[in-house]
Amino acid sequence: MRFEGVERIQATRESVWDFVTDPKRIGYCGPGVERIDVVGDGRFTAIAKVGIGIISARFRIDADMSTPKTGEEATVTVRARAPGSAVDGVGRIKLLDNGTGTTMEWQADVRLAGRLASLGARLIEGAAKQMIDETFRRIKSKVEVESAPQVE
Repeated sequence: MRFEGVERIQATRESVWDFVTDPKRIGYCGPGVERIDVVGDGRFTAIAKVGIGIISARFRIDADMSTPKTGEEATVTVRARAPGSAVDGVGRIKLLDNGTGTTMEWQADVRLAGRLASLGARLIEGAAKQMIDETFRRIKSKVEVESAPQVE
């Protein structure tokens, strides 16, 4: 399954970049994320409880982030496992200055296996889209709050 979208963020590209390349900050934007552990340069693990339809599971997630164009593009490869289910995905972001802030173009390619895949494409696709959209809304909101001018 492929998902894509655009978020216009009222913050500098540098602020957005610093946020999206920090596993501890971006990781907790994902629905159900309970824990993030950085295990190396660009590598981190997470635990997330996710429910889709009648299936709810706690996933162990292994992620590897690369930044081929520092300040502009990042890619994260994810392998998530839970008893009876697996999710593999690749997410990409591209940051562009837009005159009043930053435009973040994003896309995610996701493959499911096991019990999750058996739920049916329409149910899975709708639930996955909601979770991914929610993640990017949270990123936008948190970056804008962190970047807002502080009033004393």
